[in-house]
Amino acid sequence: MARSFELEPKYSTTEIPGRCIKCLAEEQYRDCLRALLKGGDQSRELEETYAALVSFLKSPELLKVRDECEKHLAEGRDVKAVLHLGEGELRYEIRVDQEADKGA
Repeated sequence: MARSFELEPKYSTTEIPGRCIKCLAEEQYRDCLRALLKGGDQSRELEETYAALVSFLKSPELLKVRDECEKHLAEGRDVKAVLHLGEGELRYEIRVDQEADKGA
């Protein structure tokens, strides 16, 4: 069964600490690992998510995704990286909110 999850990077401001896409993926990875170590009902789903995050963090695509997200953030847009899991393959897409820069 294919699933997906979103990582939404933000720039840091004086009021709000931001996170890059790599930091968000590492945070999800640690949370997933903790949950796996605790055990639980959703272990298969957690295992798939864990494997996908490890793959993404080791992938040469990570730099490309981070650069593209940061480019959109620098332009004042909201951006999300959506990781699609399933069938032994990790795919991603970058979604950009075009409306964010109209209000500035």
